[in-house]
Amino acid sequence: MARHSELVKISRIDRYVTKLALGTAPLGGLFTSVADSEAESTILAAVDAGINYFDTAPLYGYGIAEKRLGAALNKSGKPFVLSTKVGRVLEKIDPNKKVIDDSLGSFADIDPNVIPVFDFSRDGILRSIEDSLKRLNVSSFDIAYIHDADDRIGEAIEKSYGVLDELRSQGVLKGIGVGMNYCAPSIKAVKEMDLDIILIAGRFSLLDQSAQEHLFKECKKKNTAVVIGGVYNSGILANPVAGATFDYAPASDELIKRAQQIKQLLGDFHIPLTAAAIQFPLRHPAVTSVLTGSRTVKELTSNIADFDRDIPAAVWDALEESGLVNRIEL
Repeated sequence: MARHSELVKISRIDRYVTKLALGTAPLGGLFTSVADSEAESTILAAVDAGINYFDTAPLYGYGIAEKRLGAALNKSGKPFVLSTKVGRVLEKIDPNKKVIDDSLGSFADIDPNVIPVFDFSRDGILRSIEDSLKRLNVSSFDIAYIHDADDRIGEAIEKSYGVLDELRSQGVLKGIGVGMNYCAPSIKAVKEMDLDIILIAGRFSLLDQSAQEHLFKECKKKNTAVVIGGVYNSGILANPVAGATFDYAPASDELIKRAQQIKQLLGDFHIPLTAAAIQFPLRHPAVTSVLTGSRTVKELTSNIADFDRDIPAAVWDALEESGLVNRIEL
């Protein structure tokens, strides 16, 4: 079996996920429009390639990604593991009400009649789940992540967790997690909530290994699974040139230089930077799956090839010995 389709059990719940998972922000038109037909082809190609874990969110295309994902998965007829997110609800647009959310404006494909609004309340969580089930056209999903609560983690713990815990105990959900961007609030979440899984973006990559300093250790204590997103740190690890972005902002000259040095070292071994970037997170035993987005079948095929490429241990040793990448902390 190819590496990308190997199954790993999520420790605390009865679900097995593939080591490579498909995220659907690009299929919701993140930055660039995607046709319905292209989205369907990409999802079905992932299914045909043996990928069984798919992640989405109401934010992605303001519901468009959920609709596209649900339609394609239901068409495939094959079993899948599905996660979506809570913490935002889609409100009908009120021209008299100004909504501030720095994630808005990033999607080319959107439902023009709604706008995502943060809502971590009990009613907001219940409504989010009900609406997602309808958009996905499924009777249940496996995992609910509390989405982008980095700056409002206290509110998520106080208001959101209780209702999700009830739904988990009732069997409506199999697992509860958080989908976050930074380590400190993620650590607080793992410590103060009984989480089955976390999704952390950009904090365990070739350029940033901060998640292993404390977060992974807390997850190990609680037997909480880890999914890693943002393996290219929003672009710099795909193409480290002037103007590249790191975490969706212009990358510093220092970061670009370090990424170029990593690329050069990998080139000595004839290993593409993208292959090392997509494989790096699974070097740590805390990591269950790597989540990447693809907007076309071509991108998906390229990601799978990179994920399955053989990278000798000597390559990782060389990266660590160079000081460009921190050693794995177990």
